[in-house]
Amino acid sequence: MGKRQGPLQGIRIIDLTTLYPGPLATMILADLGAEVVRVEHPNHPDPIHYLPPFSGNESVAYFALNRSKRSLALDIRREEGRSVFFDLVKKADVVVEQFRPGVLDNMGIGYGAAASFNPQIIYLSLTGFGQDGPYSRKAGHDINYISMAGLLSLVKQEDEIVLPGFQVADVAGGSYMAIIGCMAALWRREKNGKGERVDVAMTDAVLPLLTLQLAQQWGAQGPDSPINLLDGSFAFYGVYRCSDGKPVSLGALEPKFWINFCRMVGREDWMPRQFSTGEEGRGLRKEVGSLFKEKTRKEWLELAEAHDACLSPVHELADIENDPHLRSRQMIIEMDCGEGVNLKGIGLPIKFSGSQPDAPDPAPGVGRDSVEILDEIGYSPGRIEELIKQGIVYAASRAVSEEKVKKEETGWP
Repeated sequence: MGKRQGPLQGIRIIDLTTLYPGPLATMILADLGAEVVRVEHPNHPDPIHYLPPFSGNESVAYFALNRSKRSLALDIRREEGRSVFFDLVKKADVVVEQFRPGVLDNMGIGYGAAASFNPQIIYLSLTGFGQDGPYSRKAGHDINYISMAGLLSLVKQEDEIVLPGFQVADVAGGSYMAIIGCMAALWRREKNGKGERVDVAMTDAVLPLLTLQLAQQWGAQGPDSPINLLDGSFAFYGVYRCSDGKPVSLGALEPKFWINFCRMVGREDWMPRQFSTGEEGRGLRKEVGSLFKEKTRKEWLELAEAHDACLSPVHELADIENDPHLRSRQMIIEMDCGEGVNLKGIGLPIKFSGSQPDAPDPAPGVGRDSVEILDEIGYSPGRIEELIKQGIVYAASRAVSEEKVKKEETGWP
């Protein structure tokens, strides 16, 4: 235990989560040095295993979300499995779970039961709507959380709402807030020695993304709606197509950057028109758009190198790995996942000067570490073998074949 280096070295986390937000949170915590024991059911593992595409016999999504962890395949629905779980809790710092409210309590392994074995345990529950409130037991996904929190209403093309092509609530509201909640609870326990329940609701947690917009909404005077400077309607902040059809983003929000941009393109007459609205503003937006069509994206970016004008390329996903800045920041990494599988991944987005984390380890096969983990918490070889024979524990790598993935019960396309 505690073999990985990093600022969280020595912190032990039991990971009961599945799919996206929870596993991403615990993966980052593992990258930071925590020992994360991923607990999956021996016969019903995380559905992410069945999500295409595959590399070898495993989903690339599983590889991407579960690196640097250890795997224990344990049936926590059976009494013997719950006993093993509580023995893990005794030596753990944090449990992270992602079930609907009440599910783990009904199974007998909720926070109250865990705290009776380890009063210092931090039990972090990650859900869509929280542990209480009228919607607490509702099912939902990212689209539902950002809809209710008001974010989706701001993502429009003309008057049509457009879905973002990525999960805002799962990551910003789920994964990141779970990490923050975990860190805050660990620090509180460091001071007073007490564990606690941490309730993270993704709907709650995306609301801070609208802090400025809601402040403007609630503070607006009179019948006029507050002006949104960042919705693409103003010339200084938006996306433009160049002569080769490739897009750039202009973020000249502060007047100094707009002035730099106007000087760069030789249109100083635009300077006083930065915040023009109505027909004048729309006209300026069209003029700037026409200007960008006079040069290729490469030409515009080369010109912007000598000016502080907040001009950037709009990368496609395939472009990201070749960006020299992201490469220099070690944000694109390559991992040997075993069996000849090499995959790219996203690096740790936080850098440290004095507690350098280890390079990520590949994601474990289901049950890869079962025997070692049980040995570490004091189980004898005979007891481990007994649990394996009873089907309480699975203790070998588990490959998921494409044939199994195609079965209808997986639910994935």
